[in-house]
Amino acid sequence: MKAVLGLENGRYFFGEGFGVEGETRGELVFTTQMAGYMEALTDPGYHGQILLFTYPLIGNYGVDKENFQNPRVWAGGCVIHELCQKPAQSTPLHAFFEEHGLFGMAGTDTRHLTISIREQGTVRAAMITGSDDWQAAVEMAKKTPDISSRSLIPDVSCKKPWHHKGNGPTIAVLDLGIKANMLRSLISRGGDLHVFPHDTRADEILAYRPDGLFISSGPGDPMQAKAAIATVRELTGQIPLFGACMGNQICGLSLGAECRKMKFGHRGSNQPVRSADGRILITNQNHGFVVDDQTLPEGCRVTYENCNDKTLEGFEDPSLGIYCVQFHPEAHARPCETERQYFDMMFRRMA
Repeated sequence: MKAVLGLENGRYFFGEGFGVEGETRGELVFTTQMAGYMEALTDPGYHGQILLFTYPLIGNYGVDKENFQNPRVWAGGCVIHELCQKPAQSTPLHAFFEEHGLFGMAGTDTRHLTISIREQGTVRAAMITGSDDWQAAVEMAKKTPDISSRSLIPDVSCKKPWHHKGNGPTIAVLDLGIKANMLRSLISRGGDLHVFPHDTRADEILAYRPDGLFISSGPGDPMQAKAAIATVRELTGQIPLFGACMGNQICGLSLGAECRKMKFGHRGSNQPVRSADGRILITNQNHGFVVDDQTLPEGCRVTYENCNDKTLEGFEDPSLGIYCVQFHPEAHARPCETERQYFDMMFRRMA
């Protein structure tokens, strides 16, 4: 079927639609990962966005449900260059999209689109499947709300607290849109998890006498997470705090630091990061906002920086018990070198 992608700057791109007919809109972002497309599509961090894959062939191993990061797809739409119609195993991606009412577009010049985003920055976009009305797509893109104006976290956070019993330390988890693999990393080490909605108060968390608090990843502008910022601020200095991705930003904001929107963000599984001791790690990332390291208060130490643009990738304040990283330490889909390093450190701090 026909499909068109319209951008707020007036540009438009035609393609072949897959999934169902209809329309979707959001912030157009690209990811450079070569595998793990279902992990990305089901990551709640992509809520409010249309996901563009730079790797040219998507769908070659079908739909691997065991690696879903959430029971549903959160990306508003999917833009790819070539769709594999007959995967090596499992359900074809186009059949999964049809079954679940999702919007996809193939046959697009994704290289040109990616270069455009890198040059101009992230743009608002609209996708129409079942039609090639580019004027309607462009107008819809122009009317799409800016992602910083949207409160997306309540959609992806759990609605009530839940518990996973373990034989290790008691860990409170503030769910801003947590990925399944973050939970797996905590559970595999024996963590006794108490998972809380995004707007849970500090006193409610302290009532469980946790050995530490883990603040998860999530979608949108971290400034929208006002309840989480207030909770983390109140808990600072009372229990150890560990943040990943948006959790890193929430910890920074709770200390009075500033966050800024990046030109096109970091999304993919090949982002090089330099640690304070000079080691280079290849990391998995998905963020469009970053803590300004120049605004961190005295006592905070930058522990990681991005090798490409020198942005902050992690900080700590041992006197307050804060240990954060901007990348995804759970490291799925690959690489794996940060998973043991971060989560083992976390459990040592709570011992």
